[in-house]
Amino acid sequence: MAVIHHTTLKPTKLELLTAWLPTRPWYRGSTAPELSKAGGFRLDDPEGAVGIEFMVVNDTSGGRATAYLVPLTYRGAPLADAEHALIGTAEHGVLGRRWVYDGCHDPVLIAQLTALLEGQVTAQDQNTTDTPDPTITVSYTATPAGPAETGTTDDRDGTILPGPSGAALRLHRVLQPAAPPATTGHITGPWSNSDGTKASGPFLTVHPRH
Repeated sequence: MAVIHHTTLKPTKLELLTAWLPTRPWYRGSTAPELSKAGGFRLDDPEGAVGIEFMVVNDTSGGRATAYLVPLTYRGAPLADAEHALIGTAEHGVLGRRWVYDGCHDPVLIAQLTALLEGQVTAQDQNTTDTPDPTITVSYTATPAGPAETGTTDDRDGTILPGPSGAALRLHRVLQPAAPPATTGHITGPWSNSDGTKASGPFLTVHPRH
């Protein structure tokens, strides 16, 4: 169970993301993001060592508002061979120095995301300890195993992750309001738009490998 500490983080998550987001191929804003927190959820690391957060942020730079999904992991020491995925370091008011990673490259996040799809774990509230988040909906239909997907790949539309049974997981980095899609599986959730209205759409979709 992850314990949510209501304390300081310096620099803040939004400050770290302001520098990191413009380096991503799927980012569509300006070189100076104007970010605000818009929603998300958490997953628990069974070992209790890694913080896992799926954070939604709104960006109003460049004359338009866009919601982005940013999975993050928080570690008390560097993740081996993951310098390319490091977003930055920050000082946590309780836990001390934390290494903040693009969670799509963290094996703990990928394992727990697979467990969420397979119904083995439950999405947790972003801000409250030991509290399930019922707004996150999950659907997954296992398919015969195909060639195993390896590694994580960013493109203009989002991020491809390795999934269960050789499936490919497409993480929707740029969020769009939509009904749950007709795919092998999906994770759908809500967020708040920059104008205060509510939206819901797919965070992730599952596609069989060919």
